[in-house]
Amino acid sequence: MAITSLSERLVLPGIALSLGMVFLTMLCGRFFCGWVCPLGTAVDIAGAFKKKHRSIGDGNNAAVRKIKFYILGIMVLAAIFGKEIAWIFDPIVIAARFVSLNLVPGLTFLMNAAFIILIRDWHAGGAVSDLYHALKPTFLGVKVYYFAHSGIIFLFFAAICSTVMILQRFWCRALCPLGALYACLARWAPLRRTIKECMKCNRCKGHCRMGAIRDDLGYEQGECILCMDCIYDCPTHLTSFNFLLPGKAKRIAGEEGQRAADLPKISRRNFLLFILGSISLLEYKFISNALSQKSTVLRPPAALEEDDFIKRCIRCGNCMRVCPTNALHPAMLQAGPEGIWTPQLLPEVGYCEYKCTLCGRACPTGAISPLTPQEKLTTKLGLALVDRSTCLPWALNKECLVCQEHCPTFNKAIKLDTSSGHPARPYVDEKLCVGCGICQNKCPVTPIRAIRVSEKGAYRVKASL
Repeated sequence: MAITSLSERLVLPGIALSLGMVFLTMLCGRFFCGWVCPLGTAVDIAGAFKKKHRSIGDGNNAAVRKIKFYILGIMVLAAIFGKEIAWIFDPIVIAARFVSLNLVPGLTFLMNAAFIILIRDWHAGGAVSDLYHALKPTFLGVKVYYFAHSGIIFLFFAAICSTVMILQRFWCRALCPLGALYACLARWAPLRRTIKECMKCNRCKGHCRMGAIRDDLGYEQGECILCMDCIYDCPTHLTSFNFLLPGKAKRIAGEEGQRAADLPKISRRNFLLFILGSISLLEYKFISNALSQKSTVLRPPAALEEDDFIKRCIRCGNCMRVCPTNALHPAMLQAGPEGIWTPQLLPEVGYCEYKCTLCGRACPTGAISPLTPQEKLTTKLGLALVDRSTCLPWALNKECLVCQEHCPTFNKAIKLDTSSGHPARPYVDEKLCVGCGICQNKCPVTPIRAIRVSEKGAYRVKASL
């Protein structure tokens, strides 16, 4: 939310929740990474399959931790130049995209297949059949069996989880920019780890999943995710976390040799690296803008204007998950390098349901504007065009009325030319067509449909400050 707001120079409604998390982190420390973050949970689950995790010394730990601060700095620089790239590394977005485009479709497909096998092959009726028919209109009724490029999205998620084989919680420790932000905020939190009597058994250091406990058995507060493993592992049970007053916290920190978090020092070398990085990002901005102008993808209904849409969209996959016809899919390079994994409408896979407004309601950042059902009826996604060289009535004088019959608009946007003695020939009334894509989806001509929807005339919303 913070990076998106900075890149678009506006305040998003969700920033209030972000500020709430900032306050809680300053009070309790980096609890989000240990208790809330779904990607952190997935990384821990992956780590459970490795029997023994190695620990590294303070020097190597400090070097590893610094990487995430550089990533956060690059994201902020990109946002200053008007480019929102937080979606690449944001853990919430990564987890949401995996759930929307991999987990939900996979579970839906498997559950549907399991019910069919139980009922059809194993003749399980009664309660099983009743449960299946109860779920079919809701959870099992949405066609989400396939998403374009879902394999790449899964591999990206799996690669992050597999980093645990390098080092326990390597993603959280070294790469996560949200973790870097929380590490900065957690340094002075009053909730702190205290030890009344230490046996120097080093068990807590060996088991610390973030490597937050140092060789001298003090700890880096900004790296501690409050997993409480050190409490459970302590043989004397004298390790605890307590809210301490500022003065007392400062004294205890001094006794333990508490050090500041491993933030990158702003040396001359680091400053020059950031300046060079900013120049590269500026050049990337112009190149990607030039490529994006050639984009011809169809966007969801009432999406923001293309530049603002790409900045505002966080690629969470919510709109694709809720689409009842499976029409929305993640783009790759069709919308330029900046548009990777943004939603696009693929009419040959699914069409935009005429009265459906789910995608706008599911979008968390307003990249897709919410519409009322009445507004949706006249919102243009594009314009359908008949290819007369392949259309059966036009090219071969064969009778075909499929596109006209399926057109959902009032007074039919697809008209029929019945002049002279040939079969009725379809053509599109540009004033009535909303570009829903059902005509392209149902057209029997293959492999390239005889009627196709272009982005021409699409209604795009201007971003408001």
